[in-house]
Parts: sequence; structure tokens; C-alpha cells
Amino acid sequence: MPKQTGMWLTLLLVFLFIAPHVRAEDKLTPTIKVSADGFPVGHETPEGVAADLARAFIGRDVNLFDDTCIKPFTGGQSREEYSAFLKETVENIRNEAQRKESVGPKEILKVFAARSLSRNGPASYGFAAFGFQDVKFVDVLTLLHNGKKHENRTLVIKDKAGKWYVHPLPGSSPLLSIGLNDESESKIEFAEVYKVQK
Repeated sequence: MPKQTGMWLTLLLVFLFIAPHVRAEDKLTPTIKVSADGFPVGHETPEGVAADLARAFIGRDVNLFDDTCIKPFTGGQSREEYSAFLKETVENIRNEAQRKESVGPKEILKVFAARSLSRNGPASYGFAAFGFQDVKFVDVLTLLHNGKKHENRTLVIKDKAGKWYVHPLPGSSPLLSIGLNDESESKIEFAEVYKVQK
């Protein structure tokens, strides 16, 4: 075999061996968009919508709240309860905007990486009943206007279209949120599992 042909075969084999490993490694660390505050934003990730929910209360922004929350998706009493909660929360945000001194969150301190619920039931039920692609939760730590810290455990849902939304009243959907409040404290922050894209 001519020397040149042997060299090309060697390079081809090296490429075929290395290239798949590089691609697989890149897939292990997805990218995430962050806002000016340095925390995730948008419907592309569970952490993004969880942070946006906090921003809705920080900025007293009813439009952001409405955009971030999943629309009513069940029937019967659960639907009525959830719809009433959304309306009441919008009214509370509007009232809060009129106050000179806020009692709500002032800024985001930490956004932890999304986690799957320990029980398989919620994600399986979400898929079977509503076509949801996933159900997880995100812990978000905020600083309140009174100087205290508050951690909010946020149930997040990936809908049929692949977009993430917050379910701000998980108790109205017990089969989707079973065991949510029994999960251990989150330790891993979002930046430890994503490549941050500004």
C-alpha cells in the first residue's frame, strides 16, 4: 500500500473514532440562556421559567406571570380551582404594584438545577393524561424586601410542543406533584450543569 494512502486511512480511522466522542461530550453539557441578572430565562429550560416566575413577582409583572404559567389543562373542579388561583394571583400582583413598600421578593439569589421527582408517577401521568413531555421541579432562592431569604420550590412542565411552563399551584394537580414537598434540598446550581450563554 502506498505511503500516502496509508496516511489517509490512518487519519480517516482517527476521525471516525474521535468525532463521535466529541459530539457525545458536547451533548452532555447543554447551553442555557441567561438574562441581565445572570440567571436563566425563557421557555427553553425548566430553570428559565422558574426564574421568570420569580421575576414576575419581583417586577410585579402580570404579563410575565401569565406567559410563564401553564394554561388550565384539566377539567372539573381542578380546572376551576386553578383558573381561580391564576386570576387571584394576577389581582394580587396588581395590588402589590400599588404599594409603596413591597413585601415580596426583591432579587434572585440562586437558581438550582432542575430535578426529576423521585417517584415515577407524576411524569408518567403527565404524559399519559395530557401528552406532557416531562415534569420536574426547580428550587429558586430569592431575597425578600424585608431582608429575609425565601426558597420557592417550583413545579415545571414540558408541554406537547416542548416548551417549559410553571405550574404555580401544584396542589390542584396532586397526581402531577405527588412527593414534591418531600424531596431533599437542592444542592447543585444551574451553572454547574449548563454552559452559560449570555
